[in-house]
Parts: sequence; C-alpha cells; structure tokens
Amino acid sequence: LSGIGGVRRPGIVHRLDKDTSGLLVVAKTDRAHQGLSALFADHGREGSLEREYLALVWGGMERPAGTVGAAIGRHPRQRERMAVVAEAKGRHATTHWRELARLGPKEAPVASLVACRLETGRTHQIRVHMAHIGHPLLGDATYAAGFRTKASLLGMEARAALESLGRQALHAHRLGFEHPATGEPLSFQSPPPDDFANLLNALERQSAG
Repeated sequence: LSGIGGVRRPGIVHRLDKDTSGLLVVAKTDRAHQGLSALFADHGREGSLEREYLALVWGGMERPAGTVGAAIGRHPRQRERMAVVAEAKGRHATTHWRELARLGPKEAPVASLVACRLETGRTHQIRVHMAHIGHPLLGDATYAAGFRTKASLLGMEARAALESLGRQALHAHRLGFEHPATGEPLSFQSPPPDDFANLLNALERQSAG
C-alpha cells in the first residue's frame, strides 16, 4: 500500500493533530487509497466528504453559528506554531462552527461545546481559527497560553478534569464519504473518549450547580 510519509504509514489517508482524538481513515487497497486520498485532498469541495469535530472552547459564543475564513501559515516568529496570516502569505482555510452548549452561568459562560466542520484541512486549523476569534480550545498549550488563568473560573471537579486531559479538547467526531469503489454512502461516528467526556460532564455539572 502507498502511504502518506512513505512506507511506514501504509494506507493512511489523512492525519490528525498530535493529541487530537477521534476517527482516522485507513485504506485496505491501493485503489481505495487513491480514491480516498483524492477526496480528502479536495476536502469535499467536489465530493461527498464531511468532517465534524467536537471542541471545548473558552467563553460563550457571541452567536449560535458562524464561519471563519482566514488564511493560515507559519507564525512569523514562533515557527513551531501556525497563525492567521495575509492570504498572500498562507493557504486559504475555512471552518464552519455551531454552538452546541453553553457551559457555566448564562450571563458569563466559562466555556462552550462547539461542533466544527472543515471546508479545508490546514495544520492546526480548528485550533488556530477558534483562537483567532477569541475562543481557544481548553487545554491547548500552544494557542491558549494566554487563557491559563481562566482555569480559576472552573469548579474543583472541572479543574481536575482539565488537568487530567493534558491536551487540547478536540475530538474528530464524525466522518462521512462515499465508498471510492462502490459509491455507497458511509458515515462513521466516534463518541468522545473518557478524558474529553469527563471534562464536558464536569462543566455541565458546574453549569447545573
């Protein structure tokens, strides 16, 4: 099987950021791999691909749903990071988001659960775009460093759950596409793992309290 990054990654169709949980696609034949790779390279613009992530972000969203359309490129000074940059200096990226739950007091939510649908697939796209609009992901040491003091707004249970998470609160929740050989519509869902679910449940209990 061919692979991304050489023979050590046979059949791998796409990547997830390090410390992001959830669904990956692995092809079992070269024919399937070529078809799926083309679909993911196009990011579903001309085909059937649908990708949805769940994210826990700081603060309450200003409206129920929205779209971030902003180019992403290397940070000009911190080369290990990505950043929103001028279109001429990066690659266009589009993220559609919708708020699923507001967590915390209604007048001042401490966090939100959002679903993010990707129209492009840039490195760290959701993390960069959500930070760009002022709602970085909980647990994101790279893009939410300025929000560390926000942990003081969390209850004891939620603070402990955030510390146990030890990563960005991002989960690849749903993948949908047509089978590259048969055309059959396929849809896969992955519930959040325990570390993500424990943090969400703790935040929900804090809201109810």
